Amino acid sequence: MDRKKLNRLFKRNYVLASKSERRIKLLKQIGLKFISIDSGIQELVKDNYNPIMLVKQNALNKSRKVALDFRKEIIIGADTVVVLNGKLLNKPANLNQAVSFLKQLRGNKHNVYTGINVIDTRNGNEIFDYERTAVHFRDIHDDEIKFYVKNYYPLDKAGAYGIQDDFGCLFIDRIIGDYYNVVGLPLLKLYRILFDII
Repeated sequence: MDRKKLNRLFKRNYVLASKSERRIKLLKQIGLKFISIDSGIQELVKDNYNPIMLVKQNALNKSRKVALDFRKEIIIGADTVVVLNGKLLNKPANLNQAVSFLKQLRGNKHNVYTGINVIDTRNGNEIFDYERTAVHFRDIHDDEIKFYVKNYYPLDKAGAYGIQDDFGCLFIDRIIGDYYNVVGLPLLKLYRILFDII
């Protein structure tokens, strides 16, 4: 462990290229000094597309757009997708689609991918990496799905659910991999990237 690097990591100023409340909360959790900015980037949404390439392109687009306005900060861009049997389940367009997504997920295993792109605007160094987590849904009942969609309105969540939600967490039987990846930002992967780029 390089103690000097560790100290520098927590002295630097960061910019999260996102206004996601979940990602903001996670960055606060590990004690980074940061501001959050909406990149304004329209996320690419492509069915039958390699999910790693998709999250990479979106994370790069977000971080690079925000990096144009900074000279000393470290920019963090991220994108998360849910993939079920090769099919991309994005943020649902409406409540009916949210119900449809949850019905497809129940009783099945799906994968959550998050891409992270980090740019040090002092020197232009840039690192991309991704995390994948397998999520196993239990066989949830129609009434549970309707209750969740009505009361938690999951239109801002890939796959129409949040593992961190009061009720959505009860849909999940088990996960294999990083819990925080399913929330939207794999913290250990991010920490390792930051340690390499500092």
